[in-house]
Amino acid sequence: MESTDPVAVPASVLTRYRTFSLYNSPYSAHDRACAVDLYPESNAGLSPVAGEVLDTRTVGCPDREYAVDHDHLIVIDAGDHLARVLHVDPAVEAGDEVAVGDPLGELVRSGFFGRWVDNHVHLEFREHGRDPYRASGSRPLVADVDVTALPWDGTGTVVETGPSHAVLDAPTRPGGLGSREFAAIADDDGRPLDGGLAHYAGGGVPGADADAGGDAREGSDDAVSLLGADIGVRDGRHVDWTDVAVLANGDRITGLSLFASRGPDANGLKLVTRPESGDPQFGVGDEVRVEIVPDDDPIRLG
Repeated sequence: MESTDPVAVPASVLTRYRTFSLYNSPYSAHDRACAVDLYPESNAGLSPVAGEVLDTRTVGCPDREYAVDHDHLIVIDAGDHLARVLHVDPAVEAGDEVAVGDPLGELVRSGFFGRWVDNHVHLEFREHGRDPYRASGSRPLVADVDVTALPWDGTGTVVETGPSHAVLDAPTRPGGLGSREFAAIADDDGRPLDGGLAHYAGGGVPGADADAGGDAREGSDDAVSLLGADIGVRDGRHVDWTDVAVLANGDRITGLSLFASRGPDANGLKLVTRPESGDPQFGVGDEVRVEIVPDDDPIRLG
């Protein structure tokens, strides 16, 4: 009988990357945290596992003007499990042995990505004997690393922009939190949040203490709120978003991209602002106030 216990991705792997997310994707494996996206400092696709490469395949993906129309799958025998790695143009082949941190190839700008999504390594684990090529069937994952939850009042100054995103200087990391330690936006109860709010269907609570059985704290509430607004209901570590809209300076934007990140100024937050949808566009230095309000017609991209 197959185990349903989550597979732990250790801190020794996660800290090789600047950002990770279990939920911030429309890809079905992320719905219940059966995949993790790992964002390196460079465009090198660093291996998150050690083992023997079993196969590589090229697969099609949506045709986007900012991305390639093909992607790649690398299957690795990682000992206890089979690892599925996506979004890396393989420089390895069947029979090669790889160690954690070895380059597998260059990252690809996949058509599976939203424009605001940076290049990354996608990782899943399968039981031996299960089809490694199907999109479904991977084990749930847990990030075995501490994630500091950063309280946020919804305000900040834009310090970076892209074609469909803006980054704020807030919330700031507290003194004493090292640049190698991960942080994420806190919900109103002080739990770190992960996911695309609310342009994807749901999100969750990252961290080793947020296992599939629920929150370890006694008396915890299933309701999840942010900036004083109800945003979802928690089932264990998973959150199904309610019907809400995200506003920036009173105007609707696509949503908030929430993840765990490390670095001197990393706060685990992007504003997703798609010009093709009429979202307002911001410039560096703009002051922004974010609000979350109920909405019967929420933006859902996946």
